[in-house]
Formats: sequence, structure tokens, C-alpha cells
Amino acid sequence: MRIKFPASRFAAALKHAVRLLLSIMPMIIAVIGLVGIFEVVVTPQMLKSLFSGSPLADTLIGTAAGGLSVGQPFLSYIIGGELLDDGISLYAVTAFILSFVTLGVVQLPLEAELFGLRFTAVRNLLALAFALIISVATVATLRLFS
Repeated sequence: MRIKFPASRFAAALKHAVRLLLSIMPMIIAVIGLVGIFEVVVTPQMLKSLFSGSPLADTLIGTAAGGLSVGQPFLSYIIGGELLDDGISLYAVTAFILSFVTLGVVQLPLEAELFGLRFTAVRNLLALAFALIISVATVATLRLFS
């Protein structure tokens, strides 16, 4: 059984969606541009130079570096693998990957515009907290089973 929508409701919804898309298009283009710039400017070598070897400091630095870096999730795995190969701690790499994927300082204005400031703040604070907690729990779990 097909549900029939009045043509006027569909047209109104379509018009609203197009208006919304056009209103946020400049911000979407800006975010895409910033992501592209970050992917070119922030290199894995730059990230490697940040870490000190201290588990706590590396976890915090990894979280901050991941939150400030932006890109596609598959890039975080490649960068994380390179960091591990260069002797960066698993604390730092796990925190980096989690925050790279879940935090996004560059996307904050767009996210706040679309979902509201309160939602954006709560989501990012929870992502930050869980990036720290999960990175410590990951290392602890691996030590427990190895």
C-alpha cells in the first residue's frame, strides 16, 4: 500500500530543503576547504614531533592533535600505523584516532549551525571524554591479555 502525499506538501518540503541547503552551502564549502588544507599542511611528521613518551601527556596530546586534525577516518588508521611504527605510544595513537574521527574543531561552526550549540557542545565534550577513557582502556585491555 502506497501512502499518497499531497503535491503541495511535497513541494513545500522540497522548497524548504532547497532553501536550507542553499543557506548552509557557504559553510559546507568552507569546511571542505579547511579539511583539504589540513590534509595537506598537517603531515604525519609534524604529528610525530609532538609526542614526548609520557603516557598521560601523549594521551592528551594525541587527543588534541586528532581533534584539531581533520580528514577521512581511513586516513587516521594510516597515520596511526605510521605513528606506531615510529615508536609513538599506543595511548597516543588510540587517542589520536578516536579524536580524529569523533572530534572536529574545524566542523564546529557547521555542526552548531545545523544541530544547535548545546547539542554540538555536549557531543564534542562526550567525544573528548570517551577518547581519553577508551585510549587508556584499550592499552589496559591489551596488557591484560598479552
